[in-house]
Amino acid sequence: MSRTAPKRLSDGLDGLDAVDGLDSPDRPAGPAGADPSRWKALVFIALAQLMVVLDATIVNIALPSAQQDLGISDGNRQWVITAYALAFGGLLLFGGRIADQWGRKRAFVVGLVGFAAASALGGAAAGEATLLASRALQGAFGALLAPAALSLLAVMFTDARERAKAFGVYGAIAGGGGAVGLILGGVLTEYLDWRWTFYVNIPFAVAAAVGAWLVIREPAGGRNRSPLDVPGVLLSTLGLVALVYGFTRAESHGWTDLTTLGMFAASVALLAAFVAVEARVPSPLLPLRVLTERNRGGVYLSLGLAVIAMFGLFLFLTYYLQIVKGYSPVRTGFAFLPMIAGMITGSTQIGARLMTRVPPRLLMGPGFLVAAAGMLLLTQLEVDSSYVGLILPAQLLLGLGMGTAFMPAMSLSTYGVEARDAGVASAMVNTSQQVGGAIGTALLNTVAASATTSYLAAHAAGATGPEALRILRLEGMVHGYASAIWWAVGILAASAVIAFTLINSGRPGATTAASSGSAAEEETRVPVIAH
Repeated sequence: MSRTAPKRLSDGLDGLDAVDGLDSPDRPAGPAGADPSRWKALVFIALAQLMVVLDATIVNIALPSAQQDLGISDGNRQWVITAYALAFGGLLLFGGRIADQWGRKRAFVVGLVGFAAASALGGAAAGEATLLASRALQGAFGALLAPAALSLLAVMFTDARERAKAFGVYGAIAGGGGAVGLILGGVLTEYLDWRWTFYVNIPFAVAAAVGAWLVIREPAGGRNRSPLDVPGVLLSTLGLVALVYGFTRAESHGWTDLTTLGMFAASVALLAAFVAVEARVPSPLLPLRVLTERNRGGVYLSLGLAVIAMFGLFLFLTYYLQIVKGYSPVRTGFAFLPMIAGMITGSTQIGARLMTRVPPRLLMGPGFLVAAAGMLLLTQLEVDSSYVGLILPAQLLLGLGMGTAFMPAMSLSTYGVEARDAGVASAMVNTSQQVGGAIGTALLNTVAASATTSYLAAHAAGATGPEALRILRLEGMVHGYASAIWWAVGILAASAVIAFTLINSGRPGATTAASSGSAAEEETRVPVIAH
C-alpha cells in the first residue's frame, strides 16, 4: 500500500471505518493500485468462504433426518456427502484456471449465484436424485468460488501488514468453518428442519454476491488470456475424482476392495499423465512452476497432512459426544466452540501480529506442534472423561495451533506467484485440504474401527449381562478413537517437520519484489517473500 494512503486504512479491519463509500470508477485508488474498498470486499469474501467451508460439515448432522424423510437407503446415504466432495475436489483446478481467465470477481459472483441456486434445489428436494444432484452442483460451484475468493485476496492485499490482517481473517474461517457447520447444522436440524441446512446458504450467497459486485475492484492486468488446456482439465478432474472417491469408498468398503484399489490405480495413472501433459503443453492448466517452488510445495504438503488430522478429529469427537456422552446435536455443536475461539485467536491475534515479524516456518512449525499437543491430550480419552478437564483444553490448544499455522500458510500459498496464476495456485490450497479431508476420514476411521474390533475381541469373555456388554462396547469405541488420535498426533508432528525443513522464506515485507524485470511484470506479480 502507498505510504500516502490514509493511515487508518493500514489498521486492518479497523480501516473499514475510514472508507467513506464506494469509489467512483474514475477516482484513482492510489499510486500502487491499492483500492480503499478492499476492506469492505474482505467482509464479503470471508462470508462466501465461510459458506463453502461450513457446507462440508453442516449436512452431516442433518443427514439422518434427510435420509428418513426422503427414503434414502443406508447404502446410498453416503452419496449425500460424497457427491459434494467429488465435484468440489475434482473441479478445483479447473475452477481456479477459469477464475484466472474470466476474471476473479466474475468467477466469484457466478460461483455464489450458482451455489445459492444449488442450495435452493437441495432444500426443496422431493427425492433422493434431486438431493444428490443439488449436492454435486454445490460442489461444482464451490470449486469455482473457493479459488476465486483466495486469489482475490492475493491480488488485492499486497502490503505485508495488510496482507497479514486479511489472511488472518481468512485463515480463521478456513480453519474453523467446519466446526461452525457442526454448530449450525445441529441448531437448524433440532429446531427447524434438515432442509434449512440448505436454505441457510441462500442469504449468505446473495449478500456476498451483491456486496462483491458493488465493492470489489479487481486490480487491472494479470488475467490469463491463454487458451484452455482441455486435456489437462480432463486428466486432472478425472484423476482427482478417482482419488477422492477411492478414499471415500475405502471408509465403507475397506482398503482391499477391488473397486477401491481400481480407483487408486486409475488416479495414479491419470495424475501421472496430467503431470506429463502439463510439462509439455504451451499453456498448462497447472503450470508446474506453481508446484515446484519450494515454499508453496511445503505449504500444500503440510496443510494437506494437517487437515487429515483435523477431519478425523471432527468425526471422532462428534461420535464421542453424541454416542458416549449422550449430547444432543445442538449441544454437540456448541461443544466445539473452544476450538473455534482458539482458531480465531491463533489466526487474528497471533499469526496476523507476528507474520510480518518472523519467517512463516516459525509460525507454521510451532503452530502444528501446539495442535499436536492438544491432540496428544485427547489420546487420554475414556468413557467418563471430563469435558472441562480434558476436551475443552485440548480443543483450545488445537484451535490456537491450527489458527496460528493456517494463517501464514494461506498467505504463503499465493505469495510470489504471478497474478495470472493466482487462481490455480489458490485452487491447489483447496485441493490439498479436500484430498486431506477425504484421506483423514477414511484412514483414521479405518484405524479406529480396527482398534475397536481388537479391543472387543480381547475383552469379550469378561462381559456378562446387558449392562456389562453396553459398557464394553463404549469402552471399545473410545479405545478405537484414542488409537486413531495417536495417528493424528504423528501426522501433525510430520506437518511441523515439513514446515520447518521445506519452508525457508524470510518474513514478508523484509524486501520488495525482486528488482529485476520490467515495471509491467512487477504490476502483475503478487509480491514475493524475502529469502
